[in-house]
Amino acid sequence: MEENENLARKRHSLAHLLAAAVLELYPDAKNTIGPAIDNGFYYDFDNLEISDADLLKIEKKMQEIVKHWETFSEIEVSVNEAKKIFADNQYKLELIDEIVDKKEGVTLYYSGPKSSIPSLSDLKTSRSQLVANSFLDLCRGGHVENPTKDIAAGSWKLSRIAGAYWRGDEKNKMLTRIYGLAFASKKALADYEKRMVEAEKRDHKKLGRELDLFTFSDLIGAGLPLWTPKGTLLRDLLEGFVWELRVRRGYQRVDIPHITKKELYEKSGHWDKFKDELFKIKTREGHEFVMKPMNCPHHTQIYARKLWSYRELPQRYANTTKVYRDEQTGELAGLLRVRAITQDDAHVFCRQEQVKKEIVAIWDIITEFYGAFGFKLSIRLSLHDHTNMKVYLGDEATWQKSENELRAIVKEKGVKAEEALGEAAFYGPKIDFMGEDSLGRQWQVATIQLDMNMPERFDLVCVNEKNERERIVMIHAAIMGSIERFFSILIEHFAGAFPLWLSPVQVKILPVSEKQISAAREALAALLAVGIRAELDESNETLGKKVRAVKIQKIPYWLVIGDKEISANKVTLESRVQGNLGQISIAELISKFQKEISERK
Repeated sequence: MEENENLARKRHSLAHLLAAAVLELYPDAKNTIGPAIDNGFYYDFDNLEISDADLLKIEKKMQEIVKHWETFSEIEVSVNEAKKIFADNQYKLELIDEIVDKKEGVTLYYSGPKSSIPSLSDLKTSRSQLVANSFLDLCRGGHVENPTKDIAAGSWKLSRIAGAYWRGDEKNKMLTRIYGLAFASKKALADYEKRMVEAEKRDHKKLGRELDLFTFSDLIGAGLPLWTPKGTLLRDLLEGFVWELRVRRGYQRVDIPHITKKELYEKSGHWDKFKDELFKIKTREGHEFVMKPMNCPHHTQIYARKLWSYRELPQRYANTTKVYRDEQTGELAGLLRVRAITQDDAHVFCRQEQVKKEIVAIWDIITEFYGAFGFKLSIRLSLHDHTNMKVYLGDEATWQKSENELRAIVKEKGVKAEEALGEAAFYGPKIDFMGEDSLGRQWQVATIQLDMNMPERFDLVCVNEKNERERIVMIHAAIMGSIERFFSILIEHFAGAFPLWLSPVQVKILPVSEKQISAAREALAALLAVGIRAELDESNETLGKKVRAVKIQKIPYWLVIGDKEISANKVTLESRVQGNLGQISIAELISKFQKEISERK
């Protein structure tokens, strides 16, 4: 943990260094904000027109400046003093007003030689009183102790330039964002760059096109993916796997409409929180409807259709359906972030004493599902921020009760969980499952959410043993979450080379010449008859070209049929992973494939 904190401080310090270099090279630029991020840092600038070709010049200037930085020194100032110091920067003035609204103190940080730390009187006059190679910024802190020593050469670099709206709002001005990479050592940076080269080869947008899995259309709109037959087959296989795991544990399918009156979301609390992110519909009669951005409020109304006895609980509803969110165009990214999102959603309505058993059952589903793909899972407890209760439903006591329930379950499972303050859903805390893919990248995948607030808002109850109405609890569970997002992760995890059970085409049949086409068709018919997804290449190409085409399509197996195979009444089996596996009869082949498919290896 301390190592991570040191790296975060280094990355934050580098953001200051970047701003100092840019302002020295481009004095008319205005610096705005520059945080540390997962792989490094960035800083946004107004009035700065540069290209990637300028990054090396800026980087060299950063290397020059940091030689003179001996300290990061905090300078406390009043609001009025801060506004005088940054009078020429409207972005800093806006940030100062925000700090005032939050009732926080205003702090500046000076970086440069220790002998030249400015006095407040100097700063009131002008920031130009700073000596060369020093810098002053509005900041909350969190920097390295010795910049010259702690920002090691070779462990960081500037990576790219992008456009970014001020505060992420497309109504605001577009700024120039400069990204940098930063790691603990030169080797760590080099290792990261190697992973990124590999990640580029695995880019799901590129592979999705090459493997003919999905497409986008300008006539339909950005963020609205279209699924080809092969991509749809893969989605169905994934959804079927989740349903297979759920049905064993007593879940029932339900179905809901794609639109709703806005009153449903006003009652659930989603309207106040997300009204600006919803697609709205006005009917001919003037009624206001919205495209559903989530499914849980709909599911509450299925539960609320009757008064349930405690003997009938839990009620477990599962629903794979689309939701719609008005994401900003600049934030859309292939399948990772879309406007039409397919969720494998489920909600359990149960009594308080049933919560543990139900969550453990969902946890088991998640473990089995992600185990089939080789993901390493870790746990994050996403909790509320008690200092900011206005953004959550319910009261502090309810939140403490639900969070303690999740802590106890995690403890009983014998796993360590990172606690993330402020990452809860607005209606309840979560157990988030973090999956590590084959490149070592971590993704938030499945989630289990414990909700004691929505049942209160919708007055969801059961009749207990005393014939009294008892408030129930609601558990939200998504295994893949967004199928689109999980699909993009899965493509990159496997580099498009899916295991046999998941491959759209499981085996390709390659006759050596036209003479073997009849025998190849017989083999095709035998495989299709038992549900194996096989295709036959009847082209006039050479065997070598046929094999190359199979490899490009990343098909797990192919069968070669020539005169020798026909004489032996067998086929030659070749594997994408193991190479030539020799001759095998069709019956043996079917048995081998069925075993491998059933085991989901």
